[in-house]
Amino acid sequence: MATLAQHKVLLLDDDPDLLELYREIFGSLPSKPSISTATSGARAIALLESEPFSLLISDLNMPKMDGLQVLTIVRRKFPNLRTAVLTSVVDEQFRARAYSMGIDLFLEKPNGSHEIRFMLDCIESLLGRDDVGGFRGVQHKSLVDIVQLECLSQSSSVLRITNGASEGRIWIRSGDVIDATAGDLTGESAFKKILSWRTGNFELLPEDSSRARAIETSYQGLLLETAQALDESEAMESPETVENGTAPLADQSIQRLGHLHGVEFVMQVEEEASQPAQSWGVENPDQMAAWARETSARLRSLGETLQAGTFARAEASGSLRHVTLARRGGRNLSWPSTRRVE
Repeated sequence: MATLAQHKVLLLDDDPDLLELYREIFGSLPSKPSISTATSGARAIALLESEPFSLLISDLNMPKMDGLQVLTIVRRKFPNLRTAVLTSVVDEQFRARAYSMGIDLFLEKPNGSHEIRFMLDCIESLLGRDDVGGFRGVQHKSLVDIVQLECLSQSSSVLRITNGASEGRIWIRSGDVIDATAGDLTGESAFKKILSWRTGNFELLPEDSSRARAIETSYQGLLLETAQALDESEAMESPETVENGTAPLADQSIQRLGHLHGVEFVMQVEEEASQPAQSWGVENPDQMAAWARETSARLRSLGETLQAGTFARAEASGSLRHVTLARRGGRNLSWPSTRRVE
């Protein structure tokens, strides 16, 4: 980005009165930036496309297109534009998601003169920086975070990931993972292979609308299955596993599965009722374990009766919840998640 004689700052908030107030406040900065405003994400993107800006300051909680969706588009279309969040949403999850997108600054809306001065100092310091480019903030996040971020914002893009001499690609369309490739692997196998890479680099490429869909599983299901497979692989290599000859999912592995966005609880149930269930976030584990065993047994019996093959997975969607029951290696894994509203 070329050095501008006068910094141009774009303020995005759906409250016109707040915009006018912030226009006056930011107009008092020592660098005397030119302030433009937008009350919608679409308007903000149109302004960014029409002229160069030094900084976008966006609210998060807005109708139609929220701040995170706007920032996702902006990061892809204007990678050198500095971005800041100014919000009344005091939530560490929002803060983490925003920084994972590569924003430069996350600020809470000020309530007094001291907080206003702090905000102005931060913005002035941000405008005075000369370094630009890169995936600011993102390099400290895992690939799982990146995939979740793209899917949650219902983006359409291609993730190109490199791990040494290896390269993989993940196709995302309207927030759904539709395909992946890694070497000779394609589809879900390639997706799981890519997410097993511990280090590497990635870049966001434009949407490939011609790509045929090869993955039907939801991205939440893909991430859960991948996390479980990785945990089982780690367990197989642990000294305890080698000594005992078993590879159980540890409680900490269940907790890691539960930390995926939207998952309310996770439970792993052995088919033998005498074996204890492992769970995270379950209020009534005994009842849930009994339900999982009974439901899995009935589905296996139904599959045999219909000669439809071995039961592997069942999903049920309601107006508020999405529940999945999967069978793997003699164990039943169950988790409910908040259903995504289209």
